[in-house]
Amino acid sequence: MFKPHVTVACVVQAQNSFLIVEETINKKVLWNQPAGHLEANETIIEAAERELWEETGIEATPQSLLKLFQWIAPDGTPFLRFTFVIDLPDKLPTEPHDSDIDRCLWLPPEQIIQADNLRSQLVRESVIRYHQPQRYPLDILEAFNWPSSA
Repeated sequence: MFKPHVTVACVVQAQNSFLIVEETINKKVLWNQPAGHLEANETIIEAAERELWEETGIEATPQSLLKLFQWIAPDGTPFLRFTFVIDLPDKLPTEPHDSDIDRCLWLPPEQIIQADNLRSQLVRESVIRYHQPQRYPLDILEAFNWPSSA
């Protein structure tokens, strides 16, 4: 049965810098946006907020949906990646709570776009798409008949 991995990612921008998480996978240092898998009993937006906090220590809510990417990784794994925008007025200090994250970096877009150590090409593509005007309102996503978390 076909079951793509559902993931979320946050393109976090402040003062023309982007927040990147650095992680070591198979002894290789890689850069990614704060991102991860949707878990049971959470909405897509809740997943984005959780992943952002776990990987950076920053509490923020996405402001818009940048893009929904359907992607097949080089190993053949299919993904649906919900990519969100969070614009902050200032670069916030970071404190990863996820032991897989080595550190967080605020980087200029050019450095990310030209990097050769990206976790996937979606990291570069998301920064490029950020600079285009198209955004989607969060109400395009609806947790229909979703149980209240209260």
